[in-house]
Amino acid sequence: MMTVKQILAPISNEMNEFEIRFRQSMRSKVPLLDKITHYIIRRKGKQMRPMFLFLTAKMLGETNDKTYDAASLVELLHTASLVHDDVVDDANERRGFFSLNALWKNKIAVLVGDFMLSRVLLLSIEKNNIRLLEIVARAVREMSEGELLQIEKARKLDITEEIYFDIIRQKTASLLSTVCESAAVSVEREDQAENMRKFGELVGLVFQIKDDIFDYGDSKDIGKPTGLDIRERKITLPLIYALNNCDKKTKKELINIIKNHNEDSKYVSKAIKIVAENGGIHYAQEKMNSLKNEALECLISIPDSEAKSAIIGLVEYTTQRTK
Repeated sequence: MMTVKQILAPISNEMNEFEIRFRQSMRSKVPLLDKITHYIIRRKGKQMRPMFLFLTAKMLGETNDKTYDAASLVELLHTASLVHDDVVDDANERRGFFSLNALWKNKIAVLVGDFMLSRVLLLSIEKNNIRLLEIVARAVREMSEGELLQIEKARKLDITEEIYFDIIRQKTASLLSTVCESAAVSVEREDQAENMRKFGELVGLVFQIKDDIFDYGDSKDIGKPTGLDIRERKITLPLIYALNNCDKKTKKELINIIKNHNEDSKYVSKAIKIVAENGGIHYAQEKMNSLKNEALECLISIPDSEAKSAIIGLVEYTTQRTK
């Protein structure tokens, strides 16, 4: 498996330049906003979206100002969605840092998210990137619909695999499909826009299933399974498969744990064990690998290059990462 350093090699200059431009895109005359955006930049994660965007662009053409604009738009949208998600989920932490709403309360967090969405609109209009705005706006709609669909369906524990994929396709995969589609558009490769949208969506599904598996995993790198999805009554792929493939008595026990004992560590561990014993984790891994192979098929017609090798390495890393 390629290391992150090897994956980054073809786009190291672009990533450094993007850091500078992204900071500029978040500047404000309001001191409180500047203080908060500085905090957001400091706690950023693995930078997977900019990596996918610049590698896609470089695989298809030459990176340019429009590519940097696309990366800023997507990262602004992603950051806004995280800030709003923390308010929706009433979360106090994200990636080991306090969430904005924990430090500055919900009202300010919502307004900061709104400010970032306004920057998406203004940056698009200032640079006349209407095509990019169209792609990003579609993602905003899909992410909102996915979140609402999940809230609606989570009240009842009857999410089918089909509904599960509808939710994660909109809520999670739509952002990565936006990343890859906007990268193609930024380097004047409209002929690859739809193919890259599909590629990004498939990788986004893979990423989410990997996260689902983590919650049930027992790797030394992760430590003990967190069971966080069970505690939050999130119906994910391993659980859906187990519920559909265990006997009636076990299904009743599993539903009872999720509905009535999801705060109790002993019961949560029992639920994790039931899911594993009924093939839920194995099934999710098989599905994840199948979708990964489907994603890589989208790249077959594209000529080999350093950027293409790196993006294949990044997809492999997505399925094999340990956190």
